[in-house]
Amino acid sequence: MKKGLVLEGGAMRGLWTAGVTDVMMEHGIWPDAVIGVSAGAAFGCNIKSRQPRRAIHYNMLFARDARYSGIKSLLTTGNYFNAHFGYHEVPYKYNIFDIKTFEENPMSFTIVCTDVETGQPVYHEMTHVDYDELEWLRASASMPLLSKVVEVQGHKLLDGGVSDSIPLAYSERMGYQRNVVILTQPLGYRKTHSRLMPLMRLALRKYPRFLKALDERHLMYNYQLEYVANAERLGRCLVIRPDFKIPIGHISHDAGQMHFIYEMGRRLGEHYLDRIEAFYSNHDS
Repeated sequence: MKKGLVLEGGAMRGLWTAGVTDVMMEHGIWPDAVIGVSAGAAFGCNIKSRQPRRAIHYNMLFARDARYSGIKSLLTTGNYFNAHFGYHEVPYKYNIFDIKTFEENPMSFTIVCTDVETGQPVYHEMTHVDYDELEWLRASASMPLLSKVVEVQGHKLLDGGVSDSIPLAYSERMGYQRNVVILTQPLGYRKTHSRLMPLMRLALRKYPRFLKALDERHLMYNYQLEYVANAERLGRCLVIRPDFKIPIGHISHDAGQMHFIYEMGRRLGEHYLDRIEAFYSNHDS
């Protein structure tokens, strides 16, 4: 059976996920495919390029750098996280993305975005690295209200988590029968209706189907939690989740806080190592 790794988003909670996946990489645990949503995609690409610690390094390095993120970027570019600097300068100049390894690695890497015109998920397999491919990556992590709509290859896109927050079902449809699923919320969490919907309706009024997806996001998310729980009971997936609510917001400029969250993920990753190895080692059964 083919091995999948499903990475939920969660903005800066993604650094917790990066801690878990870095431990997996450092111990030579490699899935056949990774599918990432939002921060799960933005940080998960480093698995295919085999670069543990890259995500935490550049987030801490640029935590308070106005070129990377902040109100100035939001007011001048429409994006809280500066699109050009973060996705088209950092990987080439300041925190080098190993493009050669990424492109030569046969591991499948899929990004989930949401098409704002249809409100439906778009699944894009990233096999190489160029400007457009990095725009797909950016689109998956572009949060409504904090980002402009990303236009790439005929699509208008935003945050993949709006339409498919935990794409386990998609991974299974693609033939990956044994999936490790990394969630960024603790057991028992249930999403509630967004209090920001009035602002969303004003800012995104041109995209009624996307607004519908936003309005129903909590229903979709909670249904997916049940799907994951059932798959876990049946032994189709191994779920790794934090023991308690990760103490970081969607946005943080505190490098110390980032490092603390990352180390939390590493500790849990080390705790799960034997279980992950055993789960994946049964892939031929």
